[in-house]
Amino acid sequence: MYQLTPDRAIVATVDFFTPVVDDAYDFGRIAAANAFSDVYAMGATPLLALNLVGWPRDTLPYELLGDVLRGGADIAKAAGAFVLGGHSVDDPEPKYGMVAIGEVHPNRIVTLARARPGDALVLTKPIGTGVLTTALKRDLATAAEIAPAVAAMTTLNAGAARAMRATGGGVHAATDVTGFGLLGHLHNMLAASGVAAEVDAAAVPLLPKALELAERGAIPGGTKRNREALAPHVQFDQKVPEPLRVLLFDAQTSGGLLIAVDPDRANTLIAALQAEGTPTAVRIGRLSRGVAGAIAVR
Repeated sequence: MYQLTPDRAIVATVDFFTPVVDDAYDFGRIAAANAFSDVYAMGATPLLALNLVGWPRDTLPYELLGDVLRGGADIAKAAGAFVLGGHSVDDPEPKYGMVAIGEVHPNRIVTLARARPGDALVLTKPIGTGVLTTALKRDLATAAEIAPAVAAMTTLNAGAARAMRATGGGVHAATDVTGFGLLGHLHNMLAASGVAAEVDAAAVPLLPKALELAERGAIPGGTKRNREALAPHVQFDQKVPEPLRVLLFDAQTSGGLLIAVDPDRANTLIAALQAEGTPTAVRIGRLSRGVAGAIAVR
């Protein structure tokens, strides 16, 4: 974030990755929605974007790249942002993403570091995209079966950001849920804010078939690394089943916003999220005093 004037600040972020689905247009939409998520998580409004492209020019046709870029442009248009060019390189493996720029009033910036004990935790999208896209790559799931995941990943977090602003200052912290998984991004928020958290595992919304496919072993490498890295910070109740534990660490793509909100304003936030039509609007836990970054999953 860079403050320009007393009432204007610029938010700049960047994200790109290799394809997570087979359809080139959907890949472009997912990558663009993912790139804008950090802008929304900070309470900002997108202004513009720059394309980032790695493309194997000798093995994949440019028509497919056109589909990727069209998907990204359609999402940028939905976000109200202009795509002002970008850069491409020859690459053995296709990659796509965006630099995303947004604007926010300095007094309304949302960060990771202001969550408070007692805050309610609210999640705006179901989890399980990592498991589902891995299942697709391993022929354990069809394109039709992961369609709910594609729908979630291509949904902008714009409505969630508007709902945060509608709470009248009740939102204390927020993050988008992406590669570090639900518990990983929660841990980062807790560590920055100096608080601990309790998560109600049964309340966490899951994508259809995510639990089944986790049981069948469709577990991304990133999910396994998340679990290893977070092991010292997460304590599970013995009744939490193993497949659900996996999903709480699952590396997400273009996930929802995880929001820490004053408990007295939580219902206002949830109502605003529902009015915006976010994929979910669910209270999944609460923040507490304790070791900074510690998570107890009940």
